[in-house]
Amino acid sequence: MSVRLYDSLQAAVVDLEPRVAGHVSMYVCGPTVQSAPHIGHLRSALVYDLWRRWLTARGYAVTFVRNVTDIDDKVLANAT
Repeated sequence: MSVRLYDSLQAAVVDLEPRVAGHVSMYVCGPTVQSAPHIGHLRSALVYDLWRRWLTARGYAVTFVRNVTDIDDKVLANAT
């Protein structure tokens, strides 16, 4: 069974064709934590982790990178 995804650039459902056969790279923007955690933080973490696990279970080697935005002045101001 092939993996099919919606490609918004082509406005069509297409087969997943990794640049390197059998290897998928994923980069996910993590949370920008500026206040209390909310369900959106969990959703992002959960959905992309499930994608990684699903692809791995189907035999793909997966490189998965997620960032977490650094604390900035706005976050520090809200912490006081």
